[in-house]
This record gives sequence, structure tokens and C-alpha cells, in this order.
Amino acid sequence: MDLAAGIALGLETALTAEALLFCLIGVTLGMLIGVLPGIGALAAVSMVLPVTFHFEPIPAVIMLAGIFYGSQYGGSVASILLNLPGTAPNAVTCLDGYPMTRQGRAGVALFVTTITSFVGGSLAILLLMGFAPVLGQFALRFSSAEFFSLMLLGLVAASALSLGSPIKGLAMVVLGLALGLVGMDVNSGAIRFTFGIVELVDGLNLIAVAMGLFGVAEILANTSQRSGLTVDPRSITLRSMLPTRDDMRRSFWPTLRGASVGSLVGILPGAGPSIAAFMSYALEKKVSREPERLGTGAVEGVAAPEAANNASVQAAFIPTLSLGIPGDATMAILLAAMMMHGILPQPQFFNTQPELFWGLVMSFWIGNLILLVLNIPLIGLWVRILTIPYRVLFPAILFFICVGVYSVNNNPFDIFVVMVFGVIGYVMRIFRYPAAPLLMGFILGPMMEEHFRRALLFSRGDVMTFVERPISAGFLALAALLLILSLVPMLRRATRRGLAG
Repeated sequence: MDLAAGIALGLETALTAEALLFCLIGVTLGMLIGVLPGIGALAAVSMVLPVTFHFEPIPAVIMLAGIFYGSQYGGSVASILLNLPGTAPNAVTCLDGYPMTRQGRAGVALFVTTITSFVGGSLAILLLMGFAPVLGQFALRFSSAEFFSLMLLGLVAASALSLGSPIKGLAMVVLGLALGLVGMDVNSGAIRFTFGIVELVDGLNLIAVAMGLFGVAEILANTSQRSGLTVDPRSITLRSMLPTRDDMRRSFWPTLRGASVGSLVGILPGAGPSIAAFMSYALEKKVSREPERLGTGAVEGVAAPEAANNASVQAAFIPTLSLGIPGDATMAILLAAMMMHGILPQPQFFNTQPELFWGLVMSFWIGNLILLVLNIPLIGLWVRILTIPYRVLFPAILFFICVGVYSVNNNPFDIFVVMVFGVIGYVMRIFRYPAAPLLMGFILGPMMEEHFRRALLFSRGDVMTFVERPISAGFLALAALLLILSLVPMLRRATRRGLAG
């Protein structure tokens, strides 16, 4: 199917009344969730996922995707007004967004984030339209050896590119792989690592693990945070949002650079919007003629990371839809949601289910336009929502988390799993162990095991099959290179400390 036919099919699918309604619900809910610090897109998608079981696959996926990229629009509000990022990508926005608030320019910062988010998302959608089908055609050459090597590359990227120590990221990947072994072995039917607990025969519930690691852990971490606006909600008027000509000039190129960085990073399995935001901010520091301005309320320090994290979110659909490899932890939940609806992203996805792919892509355009139109008039509402005390907000969120997890299997054991992983996630946050690599390992682990065994079966037990096939060998070489590049700086620092001591 050529591009024009795909666009026509996508518009026919995305412009139905049902698809438009679910897109509107998804992006609006995503904006609301993004505004509230302490939830995040991953917990939100996990909470809403059980509700979508009663819907048709296409509108259900459109709504879940809308929540994902819609939350990126709203996520900057608390960062700018409260200096309180609800999720990691918005932490970079705090560096210049909150100083702009203290300078009385909160409206300008909020307006700029909306425009740059739209630009970043639009560029990534263009890449998705052109690049994902090509990548899917290329992936038709893949066998189990190539898929195993690609998944291994994704896990190495998730650990090496995660914020903080790569060793800690790698440890979390290994822990995730171990958790993925719990339950019945798909090949032999053997029961593994259940310790006599009947509820674990089918493995740990993905939604319960994700909600605990990200939702409950985030709530526990934020209960001690201060609340209260440093700006009067009535002062955020339409006139106060209008940027000056100098603001537009200073944010133009940073927005394009941020969108480009975010798009490239989003394509990498395991990278995600956090890496994109930090990389784009670092790039602005290097190319700026006045780097000392960044961190003091510079509009370019808001434009670049916001364009980057929105572009990264949209670009993350490229490896997910074409290869079935999630771009980050939230995409992993969306991948699981598609599978639960009988949709299996794979290289032939564009030919077997073109209506879903192009309908989803066109819904991205519609959703981003809705966000652009709605976000600016509703900024006053989002600001007022932030005045809700945490002691009221967080118990309600915890209640919905428990209800959502229970409704998946109607099993009280899943609520216990949520609480256990909530405590584990909170402890991991204290000791700076990243949760995203753990979830990536947990989701990709069973698929890696299946492809590893299948590749060995086809090669009659010869492990050299992974390096004899050129594409597989290339992925393994990239994984090794990425691991070495991430460990070398740490070894150098350790050597310097040893010499200094």
C-alpha cells in the first residue's frame, strides 16, 4: 500500500465518530494525568487498560495511545508552576520553567511548551509514516536469532541509557528477566519459581507489577513533597501567555533541534523520553552562544526538552509497531494491551492490519491538533487542579489503582502484588535504581527465551547461529559496543578515585 492510499484509509478509520470520541477522551485524560504530579503516563495507561477490554481494538488502542502522548503535554504544568516533576522527562523542564514562573512569566512558559510539544510530535509522526513501514519490510528477513539479538540490544540500551549508573540499570534488567521466569514454561509446561503459590502459575500480572513499580511507588515518594502554588491562578491569562518576538526567535531553533533529537532517541529500543529530554538540554548547552542563561529562566531551556520528549513518545511507536520491540516502559504496556486485544505488532503488521496502523497514525495527527486547541484555553483549569491537597488526591489515586488491577483478573492476589512492588519500587527510588529497565526485562524476557530456544532448535544446538547470521551479529556487536561505551566512563572515574586515594 502506497503512502496516499494509507493516509486515505487512516483518515477513513480515524474520522469515525467512535474513533474521534475515544481520541478526545484519551488526550484529555492524558493531559489531566500529566498535570497531576505523582501518576505518570505508565500508571495511567495501566489503570485504564482493564476498561478497554469492553471496547473494539482500534478505538481502545487509540484511546490508550492518546493518554500516553497527551500526558506529555500536561506534564510540564506542575514542573513549571511547582518545580515538582511528576515524571522524569519533565524534570529537565523545571530547570528553566520554574525560574520563569518566579520571574512572572509562567504563562509564556506554558504557552511555549504547548507549541513546541506540537512541533516535536508532528515531526515524529512524519517519521513514523515514512520509516515504520520500511523498517517492517526490512524486518521480514528476521528469524528467531535476529529477534533475540534485537531484544538483547534493547535491554542493553535500557540499562546503558537509563539515568544514573549503568551497572544499576543492568542489575534491574537481570532482575526483570528473573521475574519473567516465574510461572509455567511455555515450551515444557514445567512450573518454575512459584514456591507453591498457585496464583503464580500463570506468572506475575504485568499490570500489577507496572502499577506497583510506577504508580504506588510514585505516590509513596510524593506524599512527603510540599504542595502549593507559587503563582496566582488568576494571573495566568491569555495575554500573559503571549510570547515576545525575542521569545519566539530564541525558541525556534531549539525546538527543531529538540524535535530531531527526540525523534532519533525515540526510535532506539529502551531509550525513552527521559533520555531525549536530557540529551536535548545538554545539546542546547553546547550550541548556545550564552550557555550561562540556561537554568536561569531561558525560554530555549523549556522549548528544547519539551519538543524532545514529545517527539520521543511518538517515535517510540516505530520499533513497537514494526518489530514488536517496545521503545520504553509505557510502550511495553501498550504492546501488552495490543496483544490482549488480539493485535500482534510484527514486520507484516502493516500489510495484515493496515486499517489499524494508518488509523492509529492519523489519530495521532488529530490528537495533537486537539491538544493544541484545548491545552491553551484549559491551562487555567489545570492550574486550579494543582491546588487540590495531596492528602485528598493520592488516596483517590491509590483506590483507582487497586480497582483497576483487581478488575483485570478479579483476583485479590493481584492487589497484594501491587503493594509489594510498590514498596520495592519506593526502595529502588531511594537507592536510585531505575524501574524502567526492570519492567523492560520482565516483558521482553519471556519473548527472548522463546526466540533463543527456537533459534537453537533450528540450528540443532549450535550457538554460533547468533553470530553467523549478519543481521544478528550486527545487533550483538551494537549491544557490546553500547555496553562498553557506558561502562568506560565509570571505570575511568573509579580509577581516578583509586589514584587520588
